[in-house]
Amino acid sequence: MADCLFCRIAAGEIPCKKVYEDEQMLAFHDIHPQRPVHFLIIPKPHLSSLYDAGSEHEALLGRMMAKAGELARAEGLDDGFRTIVNTGRIGGQEVYHLHLHILGGPEPVGPMTQKR
Repeated sequence: MADCLFCRIAAGEIPCKKVYEDEQMLAFHDIHPQRPVHFLIIPKPHLSSLYDAGSEHEALLGRMMAKAGELARAEGLDDGFRTIVNTGRIGGQEVYHLHLHILGGPEPVGPMTQKR
């Protein structure tokens, strides 16, 4: 999609600090990191959100999840990390191209959600 920020990054039109790339996915550092290590893993084909994923995406989604641990270790996250997938407006999704956030650092990331 020509107007999708992450499609443009995957196509090389917008530069990024790459963590990993293959024919199906791209991982790159978040431009507004929330932890000492914060990178994203995106599928190269446009997929708006996890809500829109179907059985035809199983292999790609599985590959992305399986790659997360390897990439986290390569980025120095040997003692754990948090994986986040924001989906839709209520889920806090800001860019409508499916992406996994991988976050970590030397200290625990804190509670999963904030109490209201």
